[in-house]
Order: sequence, then C-alpha cells, then structure tokens
Amino acid sequence: MQVSLVKALALAVSAATMMSAAPAMAQTKTLTISWWGFNGEKLEQYLLAPFREQCGCQIQFETGNNGERLNKLQIRGGAGVDVAYFSDSFSQQGIEAGLFQKFDASKVPNLANVYDLARDPQGGYGPAYTLGRVGVVYDTAKVKTPITSWNDLWREDLAKSLSLPGITTTAGPMMVMKAGEHQGVDAFTDSDGAFAGIEALKPNVVKNYNTGSEMINLFSTGEITAAVAQDFTLAQIKAAVPTVEWADLKEGAIATVNTVNIPAGAAEPELAYQFINFLLSPEIQQKLAEEGVDAPVNKDVKLTPEQAALWTYGDDVIKSLQTVDYAKMNAAKPGWIDRWNEIFGQ
Repeated sequence: MQVSLVKALALAVSAATMMSAAPAMAQTKTLTISWWGFNGEKLEQYLLAPFREQCGCQIQFETGNNGERLNKLQIRGGAGVDVAYFSDSFSQQGIEAGLFQKFDASKVPNLANVYDLARDPQGGYGPAYTLGRVGVVYDTAKVKTPITSWNDLWREDLAKSLSLPGITTTAGPMMVMKAGEHQGVDAFTDSDGAFAGIEALKPNVVKNYNTGSEMINLFSTGEITAAVAQDFTLAQIKAAVPTVEWADLKEGAIATVNTVNIPAGAAEPELAYQFINFLLSPEIQQKLAEEGVDAPVNKDVKLTPEQAALWTYGDDVIKSLQTVDYAKMNAAKPGWIDRWNEIFGQ
C-alpha cells in the first residue's frame, strides 16, 4: 500500500509538473520565412541566430525562386508563411493578387532611418530590405571612349561586342524601356517604337545571357566588351577581368528593389513585424553589407570606400536611381517577350 501511495504521489507530481510546463511550451512560436535560400550560412550566423535569441522562437523556411514561391503562396491563398522575400516585379504580382496584407509602419521603428526609396516602394505593402542597380559594365582596356549614357549602347564601336540580359530576367524588360527612350517614345504606350530601337541595337549584341555566370564567361573569353548588368555581379566580373568598370551614366542606373512582405494569411504577423524591424536595424544591415550579403537600406550604416564600391549605397547614388512602374511592366511583359524572341530568334 505504501509503495502504491508513493507511486501515486510521484505520478501526481509528474503530471502537475507537465501541466505547469505546458503553457511555457505553448508560448514557443514559429516564424516561417519564404526566401531564396542564398548565403544560408552567413544569414544563419548574422541574422537568424541573433533573432532567435531575441524572440525565443523557432524559424522555418520555404525556399525556391520567385515564381515558384509566389505560385505556392497563391495556391494557399496567402497562407503558410509569415514573411515573404521577393524581387519587386514578383511582389507587385502578389499585391495585385491580394496575397499580402497592408503594412503597419508604426510597428517597425527602424523604418525611420531607411532611405525613402526603400521605406514604402509599392504603396503600403512593406519595405525594401536591400536595393540594387541595373546599369552598364564595360572593359576599359578595350572600350577606349568611356560609356556615359544608355544611348552609348547603340554606338558603332560596340558592334558585335555587347551582351544583354534575356527578356525573362529581372533586367531584360528594362532594355525595352531604354530602347523606347532611345527612340524618343514610351515603351508602354508605343511598343512598336521601342522594338525598333531593339532592332537597331541587334548588330551590337553577341548574345543574350540568362545567368550572371554566362555573362562573366563572355567577358573572360573576350567575346564581349560591355554588358547591361545588375551591380551585385560587379565583384565577380572584376575578379575575372579587373579592367571592367561600372559606367557612370548621366541618366542614372535603374533601381532594383527586394521587398519583405507579410502574407494575408500569416499565422504570426506580430512576430513577422519583429523580424522585419530586426532586419532593418543598423547593426544587422551593417553586418550583412560588410559580409557581402546585401546592400544596406539603413542610412546609419557606414561603409569604407572599398565596401561601398560593391553596393548601391549612399544618399547621392540612391537619389540618382530611376524607378520602374511594375504594374505597367508586368502587364506589358508577355507581349514584349514574344517580340524580343522574334528579333533574337529564340
């Protein structure tokens, strides 16, 4: 009887202990992030690990390219993830599909120190966490007259020496816009005029590239001396061909914007706001820039000239950027793809 009583008391104490622990266990929340999965080790070290320590939460991921992840989010009606990283043309599609909730900027104090361009790039659906540029790179050892304008791409001395991004890449449709400007027309209202400009540019084009590595290889083999490119490729290009430089274009480069949005069906929206505020803090932005992960959008980040040279960084650079109306571009893109492929035989 005494043994049975001892066992009963032990079981009661054990059950009581489990019951008292249950609320603490239930408080452990999980933040689900949709992103590309690049730079995983650095992001774990400099972003995720310190955020886990701050929030006491777990973090899980959905990875893949923009299109795959946006499609999954749409199938689930905006549910399944709490924070979604997208490039601007895809986040615009998500906004138009009703997949993101309106963003409450009052819950993200660090937005106060973010560049204006990054604070609210798409009308109330979330900030940019990094900015980039599309511009022109060229080999200064082979192109004797500096490239100082988008219009220089049509110069005769660049015949059979230029590479353009493919029309389905981030930068590809921007070339249609620039061809329109070269012809003196708006590509969105006069696609015939814009594609006359693309046709006129064709003699200078060696190849359209679809990945940064393709473009870098074309520079390395000497097949091209200039290309339209995103600035995050510059360090790799220069490693292969040190005489390649970023062109200082009088019209300015074109901004690329990577956003963080909170999906309409997010299970942990408050935790999502905490994460975004953490991501935009000067300490995290500083470290990610120094480690070669992302260009900073927090104005309090201070970089050396060597560090800054690799990024879209600083008030003067960011103010010089041209922006894109992605609602118009997304609507025009299917027709542009067909016409581009007709010209380049793809």
